[in-house]
Amino acid sequence: MFGLGAGKSVVGLDIGSSSIKAIELKRSKGEIVVSHLGVEPLASDIVVDSMIVDSGSVSSAISKIFAAHGIKTKSVATSVSGHSVIVKKIGVQPMSEAELAESINTEAAQHIPFDIADVNVDFEILNPDDTGPQMDVLLVAVKKDKILNYTNVLSLSGKAPAIVDIDAFALQNCYEYNYSPSHDTTVALLNLGASVMNINIVKGTTPLFTRDVSVGGNQYTDSLQKELDLSFDDAESLKLGKRVGTVSEDAKQPILQQVTEIIVLEIQKTFDFFRATASGEHIERIYIAGGSSKVPGLVDALRQEFSMPVEVLNPFQRIMPPADSLENDILDQNPGQLAVAVGLALRSFDDL
Repeated sequence: MFGLGAGKSVVGLDIGSSSIKAIELKRSKGEIVVSHLGVEPLASDIVVDSMIVDSGSVSSAISKIFAAHGIKTKSVATSVSGHSVIVKKIGVQPMSEAELAESINTEAAQHIPFDIADVNVDFEILNPDDTGPQMDVLLVAVKKDKILNYTNVLSLSGKAPAIVDIDAFALQNCYEYNYSPSHDTTVALLNLGASVMNINIVKGTTPLFTRDVSVGGNQYTDSLQKELDLSFDDAESLKLGKRVGTVSEDAKQPILQQVTEIIVLEIQKTFDFFRATASGEHIERIYIAGGSSKVPGLVDALRQEFSMPVEVLNPFQRIMPPADSLENDILDQNPGQLAVAVGLALRSFDDL
């Protein structure tokens, strides 16, 4: 959304609460191929509530990923989410894109709860060919200190921030390229990270409703730690379906289920609000991504609650995997966690 005027080829860099994911894509013989891929874990107190608290640790982790995986490209596309991000569909009088660009701050001031001087604003016209009395516009506003929080860290690590996107839209970009949705198919895209869940309800390639919810995989880890007296690392492994010591399925399952019920309830509230505000729209399928998409029982719980197809989004359905065996191991372990980074890296290609 927010282009900052750097080069064309970019590395997709997803700075999350529990890890940083970096992906570089290239075109080879007409196909999109992973040229570099890396994941670097972060301690739980470095990125808190989608804000980078420890800039030094994050910039060091970024430098480490680039060095370890031979990534030479300096231009980076990253993304943000959380309370400092406002996404709204608004209606305005029909006008040209240039006219809207001139008046967007005035329009935005009526719809966002922040001082217009404190935010960066971008927009997209959703129905450019419609000749009706009103033009639908997707309005995006992000607090300037939020963007600086991320771009300063990139600069500190010697990288050039080229694009700052929204997590939910990066996820949508990944979905559109890999699944080529028909114009009348409505799906819910869920990105379940460590501390935030991004929900984006999309019809074809048009976002209908976007919301960030402050729940995530950390709640599974915290509950497992407390209830079973585990270390953080063991609780993380258990959360993702691995065996840990003598912990049985019977001991683990009720704890995971309790947190899953909280997450499902938040999704249910979002869907109810969407249905109440978008007359006639019907969600047909759920795709789930993010580091916590592999939690045992989560997909089944969503299928049972919403009575519709639910699947883990595959960010590499139409993208060739890397040649490097170590990078392939990263991809095999948990491809869902790479969806936002893939969506960001796809910004390198204007013609997709």
